[in-house]
Amino acid sequence: METSIVRQAVRTLLQHVKRSPADRRENRRVQTDQATREYGVFLDHIAVPLFKQVANVLSVEGYPFEVFTPGGSARLVSTRHNDSFIEVALDTNGIAPKLLGRVRHTRGGNVTETELVLNATTDIGALTEADLLGFVLAELEPFVATE
Repeated sequence: METSIVRQAVRTLLQHVKRSPADRRENRRVQTDQATREYGVFLDHIAVPLFKQVANVLSVEGYPFEVFTPGGSARLVSTRHNDSFIEVALDTNGIAPKLLGRVRHTRGGNVTETELVLNATTDIGALTEADLLGFVLAELEPFVATE
């Protein structure tokens, strides 16, 4: 990586840290509001329709799945194992808002849980259908391998 890119990233961080706590809170509030708006669009136009498409294809192939939208998230749930799911949700608790991919897979008494950050930047609107489909397909294998 070029030194100029690293230098600019470090300077940006230093400028952010040196700001007053009130300015940082205001910036966080603005980021959270923007992320919430972007996430709403992402959920309505990308996540839920894509999850429904995946569920339909899986059901036709003999793997029954349903889509739920609990608490502002999109969740692809195995109807054979109700506590097994793939989910996307907005997390606004950290320094910057982020889109999380959560996976819970149960088989017998074994429970596997994974949580991944799906957006590399605070720009949630930059995530595409292909990005989300890649995540879902990468996490779907254990669900269909054990059915």
